[in-house]
Amino acid sequence: MTKKIKFALFGNVYQERKCAAVQKFFAIASERKAEIAIPEAFFLFLRDNMKINVPECEIIKDDNFTADFVICMGGDGTFLDVASKVGSKEIPIIGINTGRLGFLASFSPDHIENTINDIYAENYNTEKHSVLTISCDELYLGEYPYALNEIAILKHDISSMITIHTDINDEYLTTYQADGLIVGTPTGSTAYSLSVGGPIIVPQSDTICLTPVAPHSLNMRPIVLCDNSEITLRVESRSHNFLISLDGRSQSYPENIHLHIRKAPYHVNVVTRPGQSFFTTLRKKMMWGKDVRM
Repeated sequence: MTKKIKFALFGNVYQERKCAAVQKFFAIASERKAEIAIPEAFFLFLRDNMKINVPECEIIKDDNFTADFVICMGGDGTFLDVASKVGSKEIPIIGINTGRLGFLASFSPDHIENTINDIYAENYNTEKHSVLTISCDELYLGEYPYALNEIAILKHDISSMITIHTDINDEYLTTYQADGLIVGTPTGSTAYSLSVGGPIIVPQSDTICLTPVAPHSLNMRPIVLCDNSEITLRVESRSHNFLISLDGRSQSYPENIHLHIRKAPYHVNVVTRPGQSFFTTLRKKMMWGKDVRM
């Protein structure tokens, strides 16, 4: 007898290339008599824009939902957004890559039938990815102050450098004069941090990395910390404000507030294929060590 599985299907509402993959998923889910839940905006996009015959499903109107697995249709940006909606529920996320790089969304849409069959056969692995959280002594930072990739402290686009006073576990580390500072997880080490010279960090390595963005001093280098550290920041700016970006979700705040960044009390669970290797993904997706002369 086929066991009952409930899938929550998420995706962005501006990428039409996922259409075939979604239809294939609906066909397989129907065969398996799976339960399906879909966020309202994505449901309307599929029905009205894509003209897809959406099967009977539960409509998700907020982030208060339940499922055995979350299916994420999109690229890594969509995956980050979906991870924020899953939050502390820790529901395993299956990333179907209909975007470009697909570092987090690692399953091919061409293999969606095999992927779903493997879920039913319990032929998959789950990786735990750490999450960062930020709090402030003076201000409320919103309902979801968490990030899977990074928390970035950044100057406004047209302002001059900002000054970032940095303590680790109440001990003074340094003062960064830079365009910003990225506080990243191992998952985020192949994202924004990498583009500004940060190290690639193996997932599940229990670390946090501080990477300055365009530092004024050449001897300001990335530093890797144990992930039980608490990072305290205070920012000064000529414009008297700065940006806090949580996985790309940015908002402006006034200078001289006290920020505290630490590891969140939950993980994001990412479904992977048996035998899937971070190093193989690194070579294939990031062309690690590839010699263009060959």
